[in-house]
Amino acid sequence: MPPSSTAPILVVGGGLAAARAVEAVRERDSSVDVVVVTSEGHRPYERPPLSKDYLRGQAEADVIYPLKAGWYDDHGIDLRTLTTVVDLAPGDHEVTFADGSTMAYSRLLLATGSTPRALNVPGRSLIGVHTLRTVDDADLLAGVLLPASLEGEGKVVVVGDGWIGTEVAASARMLGLDVSLVGQLEHPLQAPLGAELGSLYGRLHEERGVERHRGDVVAFTGASGRVRGVELADGTHLDADLVVVGVGVTPNVGIASAAGLELRARELGGGIVVDGSLRTPAPDVFAAGDIASVPSPHYGRPLRVEHWAVAQDTGAHAGRAMLGDDAAYDVLPYFFSDQYDVGMEYKGFVDPRADDTEVVLSGSTDDRELVAFWLRDGEVQAGMAVNVWDRMDDVEELVRSGRKVPRAELESFVG
Repeated sequence: MPPSSTAPILVVGGGLAAARAVEAVRERDSSVDVVVVTSEGHRPYERPPLSKDYLRGQAEADVIYPLKAGWYDDHGIDLRTLTTVVDLAPGDHEVTFADGSTMAYSRLLLATGSTPRALNVPGRSLIGVHTLRTVDDADLLAGVLLPASLEGEGKVVVVGDGWIGTEVAASARMLGLDVSLVGQLEHPLQAPLGAELGSLYGRLHEERGVERHRGDVVAFTGASGRVRGVELADGTHLDADLVVVGVGVTPNVGIASAAGLELRARELGGGIVVDGSLRTPAPDVFAAGDIASVPSPHYGRPLRVEHWAVAQDTGAHAGRAMLGDDAAYDVLPYFFSDQYDVGMEYKGFVDPRADDTEVVLSGSTDDRELVAFWLRDGEVQAGMAVNVWDRMDDVEELVRSGRKVPRAELESFVG
């Protein structure tokens, strides 16, 4: 069924991709009807501060919102919080909500984000076992961390030493709490960064007093319904007043899958298949953010990247595409992380499963001022700057050049 000419553009999601999409629509069309629905009780927000300054109580709530509270009303956007889409009928251009009501749309953007993976072990439902994904998660976690910090005591165990885990561990340690960080590989962040750069973060956390452990979690132990510890497969028991589980996320593609939208193979990152305009094969349905598997003209393969900048850039691109812009998305993935006094920026893409990449460093891991480059057949695929600023444009130029860059040129990049 063709879409009704009076049906609105519908954006499903409460994250940064949704915010940037409606902002882009309004920049180009001030009159088209736009509806935004989110299952959370907040207007769309961004997530990076949730594990950093917002979690530590060092930033006001406004820092998480890309658009001011009155922006949606001022721009005629129908924002509906606590509203969940449970069914999508692409052929009818219609969605069904949890309360049974339906809505027709002219164009639909799915920006439903991801859900934290759970650890299916005994004790997972104990009070004090947390994940961190939403602002409500952050508020609940801060409500425990901040009082414990004021009292000068509290044992925190963070399970998972990827980006969320290491950032939460840093925040908890900066609040003066005793922190244990549990991973599976020898170094934190080893899966995305490799052993040499992962060891930099391992030393950083150890110097700040974080205890590091390796192994599988087999149970959370507790008393009177509250968590009291974490048990590892080797028999180690870590005392805990609070546990944060950060072992990755799963893209929220259930509605899309049930509606018959094409999904990308797991070995290519999963997610919803879109073309360069972020359009799915279903008529007038687009996808952005964590769930979108976007073809990369530069890398010659689809990419699904779960980072802030991708949500921002794909959201805005989808907003323009829903109004007819057919430009191909060609933005290199970018992300950042701040832990203690170490800040990093990363641009580009390297398949973490690839074994044919070489890492070249310019600068010193000991001084924690460096730029790392990932090369394949001599060509730069990605670069990461640690406490070296304003060089991402130069990194991107090297990535896009497609030339075989001499090792000496890369090693002298930080002068």
